Amino acid sequence: MKLRSKAAALLLLALAVLLLALLSLRTRRDPEPPGFPALPEAAPQRRHAPVPTRPPEPHAFPGVAGRRSPRRRPPRPRPRAGRPRAASREKLARRPGEARNLHSVPPELWIHLAVVACGNRLEETLVMLKSAVLFSHRKMRFHIFTEDALKPEFDKQLRQWPDSYTKKFEHRIYPITFSVGNPQEWKKLFKPCAAQRLFLPAILKDVDSLLYVDTDVLFLRPVDDIWKLLRQFNSTQLAAMAPEHEIPKIGWYSRFARHPFYGSTGVNSGVMLMNLTRIRSTQFKNSLIPTGLAWEDMLLPLYQKYKNAITWGDQDLLNIIFYFNPECLYVFPCQWNYRPDHCMYGSNCKEAEREGVSVLHGNRGVYHDDKQPTFRALYEAIRDFPFQDNLFQSMYYPLQLKFLETVHTLCGRIPQVFLKQIEKTMKRAYEKHVIIHMGPNSMS
Repeated sequence: MKLRSKAAALLLLALAVLLLALLSLRTRRDPEPPGFPALPEAAPQRRHAPVPTRPPEPHAFPGVAGRRSPRRRPPRPRPRAGRPRAASREKLARRPGEARNLHSVPPELWIHLAVVACGNRLEETLVMLKSAVLFSHRKMRFHIFTEDALKPEFDKQLRQWPDSYTKKFEHRIYPITFSVGNPQEWKKLFKPCAAQRLFLPAILKDVDSLLYVDTDVLFLRPVDDIWKLLRQFNSTQLAAMAPEHEIPKIGWYSRFARHPFYGSTGVNSGVMLMNLTRIRSTQFKNSLIPTGLAWEDMLLPLYQKYKNAITWGDQDLLNIIFYFNPECLYVFPCQWNYRPDHCMYGSNCKEAEREGVSVLHGNRGVYHDDKQPTFRALYEAIRDFPFQDNLFQSMYYPLQLKFLETVHTLCGRIPQVFLKQIEKTMKRAYEKHVIIHMGPNSMS
């Protein structure tokens, strides 16, 4: 027993000596190679090291004692003296060479957007205008034609928007007026007051070009982009619209129209670009007299001839006008006037599949019922978006979640078609804000 206890004691003593040896090895550091001093384990890296006063010696290595490192980061570009480092929001909204002051912008640089709102269209119109200012860069002038009862509310609501958005636009409110014929008859043609658009060339005499949209339109990309299509007009074209349908055999005009219409499917007037100067100066061919007629002189006799044959009011009259004057119309793709017809029977707008929806047109009241939940989700997302919030967190991400609830519909099965342009727009806005506004230094 004594021998066993002695052996156990010797074993414990040997283990203790071994443990002490290991501890001493951990506390000691291996010597560094000559000229390489030991560095602290958690030495923080300096982001803005001062620029060396003399160039480093050739063949120097980083960290060598007594030598300067040639591999330091080059000094970051700094703003010039006297200029602020971060651009203002107003500067971001301007294009190169565009004036700073809203009121000093030359008239030819304004985007002119017109809408006609009567009855219960106040909210829809405000949401449409909100989508325009959320995504656009250029200065805009809103031309709002409405009933007397709605004028104060339009003015009040628009003035309550944040300064960062109200400085991007100016608005003018006009009464509903028809220069020829019976005003009450014009006012009741199809939707309330919709025929007002036919008289815009005569009313807005100081405006050269104009984008007209229905109240149920939403911009999913900058208005600047559709405005650029004016540059693609040839010498005879003076207006632009999208086809009413992509497939003639299932289009409304090709099956049911009792009057002449443009092309094989007709055109939809919910989104319409107009060169008002050309419209005012053109003599239009017609079925009334052998010679041409000015735009305003043509409207009343054209209506009187076809009023018992038209279904869609002013849109039908526009189709009749451009049937006799096809050289005057520029037809833009369906992505600029995307309606439920483009997806409710299966996707048939190839441009939207490739590029995404640019302008959404929720006709037939789909923003306010459950027939097309994808359209309603987009409308509510823009309506409920707080102006000062982050677009991705407060609009794009909730919209993706809402789209998950719409996959039981044919339109809901192609969410990428609706989201593609919004995603591109947010990406451009982020790059401008972070890279231009905040500067490249703030990204590192």
